[in-house]
Amino acid sequence: MSGPEAALLPREPAAGTPVFAEPWHAEVLAVAFALTRDGIFSAGEWADALGAEIARATAAGTPDTETGYYGAALKALESLVSAKLPTTGAALAERIEAWRCAYLNTPHGQPVTLAAAALPMAHHDHHHD
Repeated sequence: MSGPEAALLPREPAAGTPVFAEPWHAEVLAVAFALTRDGIFSAGEWADALGAEIARATAAGTPDTETGYYGAALKALESLVSAKLPTTGAALAERIEAWRCAYLNTPHGQPVTLAAAALPMAHHDHHHD
């Protein structure tokens, strides 16, 4: 891969290969790449949205870490999807809330499933960032 798309992928300096600490990190960038490739938004719009989210995170005191970067990338992607695909964006917001409820309803150490979103809110001992 070359050109603007290649700039979307963080790379290991010595080897030049993509590096992702978590699978969702790669997924965020893969979705952004696919939507850019499909013309939903431009590479410039992606860069602007990502830059704006990084600036917001920095202003809010978020540490300059890999977690902070991918959090900003996810927020940038969500905002672009909401702006460019309003119907999908609304469904995305609903799904995010469902997963949040599922997480809160899942006992510590157990796998989180979307079915748990329908349960009454439980007391839990998760650490939330």
